[in-house]
Amino acid sequence: MTHTSDYDLVILGGGAAAFAAITEASRRDLSTAIVNAGLPIGGTCVNVGCVPSKHLLAVAESGAAASENPFDAVTYPEAPTIDWVDALDGTDDLVERFRQQNYVDVAEHFETDIYEGYGQLVDSEGRSPSGNRNATRSGDDTTIEVVDGPDKGTRITGEKALVATGSSPWAPPIDGLEEVEYYTSETILEERDLPESIVMLGGGYIALEWGQILHRVGVDVTILQRSERVLSDMEGQLGRELQRALREEGIDIVTGNDFKRVRTAATDGSSQPSQQDVTVETVVDGEERAVTAEALFVATGVQPNSENIGLERVGVKTEPDGAIRVDEYFQTTNPDIYAAGDVIGEPELETVAAKEGNHAVKNAFGSAELRSVGRSSGQSPREDNEGVTIDYDTVPAVVFTSPEVAAVGTTEREYMNEHGICSCRTVQMEDVPRAKAVSNTDGLVQVVKHHETDEIVGVHMVGPRAADMIMEATLAVKFGLTVDDIIDTVHPFPTFSEAFKHACQAFRRDTSTMSCCIE
Repeated sequence: MTHTSDYDLVILGGGAAAFAAITEASRRDLSTAIVNAGLPIGGTCVNVGCVPSKHLLAVAESGAAASENPFDAVTYPEAPTIDWVDALDGTDDLVERFRQQNYVDVAEHFETDIYEGYGQLVDSEGRSPSGNRNATRSGDDTTIEVVDGPDKGTRITGEKALVATGSSPWAPPIDGLEEVEYYTSETILEERDLPESIVMLGGGYIALEWGQILHRVGVDVTILQRSERVLSDMEGQLGRELQRALREEGIDIVTGNDFKRVRTAATDGSSQPSQQDVTVETVVDGEERAVTAEALFVATGVQPNSENIGLERVGVKTEPDGAIRVDEYFQTTNPDIYAAGDVIGEPELETVAAKEGNHAVKNAFGSAELRSVGRSSGQSPREDNEGVTIDYDTVPAVVFTSPEVAAVGTTEREYMNEHGICSCRTVQMEDVPRAKAVSNTDGLVQVVKHHETDEIVGVHMVGPRAADMIMEATLAVKFGLTVDDIIDTVHPFPTFSEAFKHACQAFRRDTSTMSCCIE
């Protein structure tokens, strides 16, 4: 039997974008409901992304501390070991606490109803509303039907709908890959018995973070990247520097691959597959190679979860890659349906998804003050609201390897392409006093400034604490600070953050002849 309930806002998906949306909706006294399937409540970040991977990176880093100890004064009686099963158990406990405290309890606090099951957008024409929960309707309702799962048969309707279904690991079209079992960043969290060796396809942040985790817990790791360097979407120096550091650590990285085929011993017809039973056939610099390992890990990116959720039925268009098409206000081609998070494409970041979900609600319902005016006058709230957008150029990106990588704004190449000139400076972490003092000198910081105004337009860094250091740079890019603004700001000494200041000082003086605290 079909049961129908009405709300102001109905959401398909239960991750960061969805929870940012219900938080903003609650502030406006809007009734909300979520339909969630696939990953548990909380979505990618808490369940299989940021939380578990960063926890395991920390576990792996602690395990590697002895082998990477730079101080002669410190000795270890024996090499530390990492219990992978115990590490996963600890990760599961952490994820469960995060999910309960940051999502389930939050939904309850905001009086959001959660329906479990696979939801689809459906045409609500001809439906008779029932069970109204103080929602004011200005036109046709949007409807989500739970077509499978615990709440199958339930229909929820809303004045507006938000699609926030996230993304899933994507596998490239390589011959033979569909016939081979492989790990992804999701399925590796279920593996209690790790293989002795893994070959990884991909050179982005997922491949590099997981490659370092697995290497540090004792797996022989080979990373195969299609382009000429890892982190190919970031400033070139970052990928080259991290590549060098990971190779020194013992991770085999092969770039410039032209993948031809993936096969196993079984697909070759062998009756006794060996431990080394996965082979990637590739061409590097015109030379054919066969890279073998006990297992395969595919980390080549993600794809939007936009299929089979009824988009075509309600007039919501998608891009060729499956991303939902939205305008700058996160409105889809159906004016009553908005979309946010990974399902609308890059950048696929938890914090960006949350900001998009928040802004989608603001744009869908107008300002909290104007909403009441719109209700009484019959005007659409959007008519009284200019809308809020996101400047994606000021969104920082971080890779949590060791050393860390972080970047915000324009790269040197992008600036050269636009202006035909680049005013850039780079300092090495080995020249930063704090880095020298603690013998942690891998990395660099590059600053790109406007060649006329001196405003900082891009900052790119590799090194210890880069993930934390990038926020000062992000504020500089966002608010148009100049290199002199940074130079004139007193930084604590000795800190890694001085590297950013030193890079700015390099525009004004020769930093090689500079004492520690010179201004």
